[in-house]
Amino acid sequence: MSFRSIVRDVRDGFGSLSRRSFDVRLSSLHSRGKLQGSINDLHDTHPSLIVQNSRWANLPPELLFDVIKRLEESESTWPARKHVVACAAVCRSWRSMCKEIVGTPESCGKLTFPVSLKQPGPRDVTIQCFIKRDKSNLTYHLFLCLSPAALLVENGKFLLSAKRTRRTTCTEYVISMDSENISRSSNTYIGKLRSNFLGTKFIIYDTQPPHSGANIPPPPGRSKRFYSKKVSPKVPSGSYDIAHITYELNVLGTRGPRRMHCVMHTIPASSLEPGGTVPGQPDQLLPPRSLEDSFRSMSFSKSLDRSTEFSSSRFSEIMGAATSADVPDSEKSKLPLVLKNKSPRWHEQLQCWCLNFRGRVTIASVKNFQLIAAQPAVGTSQPPQPPPPDHDKVILQFGKVGKDMFTMDYRYPLSAFQAFAICLSSFDTKLACE
Repeated sequence: MSFRSIVRDVRDGFGSLSRRSFDVRLSSLHSRGKLQGSINDLHDTHPSLIVQNSRWANLPPELLFDVIKRLEESESTWPARKHVVACAAVCRSWRSMCKEIVGTPESCGKLTFPVSLKQPGPRDVTIQCFIKRDKSNLTYHLFLCLSPAALLVENGKFLLSAKRTRRTTCTEYVISMDSENISRSSNTYIGKLRSNFLGTKFIIYDTQPPHSGANIPPPPGRSKRFYSKKVSPKVPSGSYDIAHITYELNVLGTRGPRRMHCVMHTIPASSLEPGGTVPGQPDQLLPPRSLEDSFRSMSFSKSLDRSTEFSSSRFSEIMGAATSADVPDSEKSKLPLVLKNKSPRWHEQLQCWCLNFRGRVTIASVKNFQLIAAQPAVGTSQPPQPPPPDHDKVILQFGKVGKDMFTMDYRYPLSAFQAFAICLSSFDTKLACE
């Protein structure tokens, strides 16, 4: 049934509409060009006039709710889920209704709007993705798996991309929501990953400011003027370090996998406890970032001194503060979540280190890893306690399945953006760790 028929029925009498008449298929809208025409009207009309004059904005809320609710339930997977996104682009009232109906990845396990990439994944299942590497132009593309055989046919929904740039003292990975325009000057730029010269220490930067209670270590050697959350009342600086990643040095040259730790400053360790949550989640359908902010944050950050960002003492201080046992009970809820790689077991017959990736990884590689929550430290006077159930679950796993194909599966409390940035750190050559 088309929307024209629905509007005609509404005009004849809203009370006489049956529940069955609400069963709308958005494909019929596209075939008649009605929805696309409405979306095109959005680009040519002032936003304040859209809500008042759009023929779609005047639908009764009960009818609109039922239409979008049925559509959201029927179009549960991509590419059909693009119709739900199209509904949010019709007008302001439709966008508000979509925000009310469409759940976050944590609650529904689905990635719908761009903001889903910065929201935690589901608690009980993992979101399965894969990464394609292009060595010729140093780019990496993250895709959502659309079927169990997605890796064989490379069938996926594009999510994020990254471009590697080697500088004199560090390596940077610029992360974007655009598959081709991967630069900090783009309005699709959402963050970056930066490493030290050896590729053993990494910092994840986000364009969005963390929540007020986040345990963010202040940058070394910077005045309050340059570290203020806003350079001016109107322009945010747009570069906030939200996580630190370290790979342990293998000075003895012993055989074994890499050992890594991730300190997630915007995710409290209490988020894994029963009833715990990740605070400060974005609630807009699109990350609030403008092109002007990208340019300003780029020119501003270049003037800052990065010489002490990757110092050993600084990383040791951050790791020590996150895992210290000498913390009052009132402050333990504020400690950041620390992730560590799951220890593999040595397989005598295969003569290699093994982890159970449940069929998602098929090629042995030093890049492969699984991350679990590190058990909180306890004082010497306290008896050791078994870890909570969620601390044993694999939160992120990454592994090789082809020459330039890798799988990435993540779950709560990580977001797709955070998981992608952590996986990018594994691509760097780390001679000192192997």
